[in-house]
Amino acid sequence: MTKTGLHMMQVEKTIGGKTIVHPFDLHVEPGQVVAVCGGNGAGKSTILRMIVGITQPSSGTIELNGLNLKEHRVKYLQQIGYMPDHFNFSAGLTASECMRFYASLRGRTASEADEALQAVGLHEARNKKVSVFSKGMQQRLLFAQAMLGKPALLVLDEPTNGLDPYWMGAFVELVKTIKKEGISVIFSTHQLQAANEVADRAIFVINGKIVRSATIEEYRAQYGELALHRAFSELFPRQQQPEKKTEETSSVTVTIRGRESRNHEHK
Repeated sequence: MTKTGLHMMQVEKTIGGKTIVHPFDLHVEPGQVVAVCGGNGAGKSTILRMIVGITQPSSGTIELNGLNLKEHRVKYLQQIGYMPDHFNFSAGLTASECMRFYASLRGRTASEADEALQAVGLHEARNKKVSVFSKGMQQRLLFAQAMLGKPALLVLDEPTNGLDPYWMGAFVELVKTIKKEGISVIFSTHQLQAANEVADRAIFVINGKIVRSATIEEYRAQYGELALHRAFSELFPRQQQPEKKTEETSSVTVTIRGRESRNHEHK
């Protein structure tokens, strides 16, 4: 029987004799959302880059829906949408031109590119050059291109960086909608509130080691409300915790693939 979802088995990364990521196993089921949490330099991005084939593992096996990354690289990668942790669009292009370019590379239509822009709230800015985009707008554009082609797995590197509270809520609702469509999501983040709200499982990485992996329900059973913030305090006692939300709220409406969902997000 073909294995479904993402399977990483004894995956390790070493550079120049130094272990960057220690051997680990990870399974992301179809429709499951996994948050990778940890400080700067912990190894989060390296883990994600190994999943998308940018960084080659030193050992171990990576499979997605039964396709081995080494043996079936092209078909494996066709199943993935990737959002990098840096903005890499040409500054001279408009948002619409960027999206249609990526759509053409993936065999998708211009209307699908426009739909993705609509989903992340950039439809009104589609004819603006990306050089004038704020950090938050750049993040939303990166997220939109990752969604093109209805991938089986979305790999998002720090997707909440630079997002204001309004679009943090929109991100949560987008991921919830994507999850209902059976798409898996794995994302790295410093925003533990977003992970608390949307993730099914969270892993904590310290110095290239996965030191804790549990479902959100398991974290809540141990720590109660704001479970990941309390787990973070226990695992990283000397680091300042991410900002928590205030009690003031605003309403966010997100449309994706013809459906609307509403979220109340803190400012």
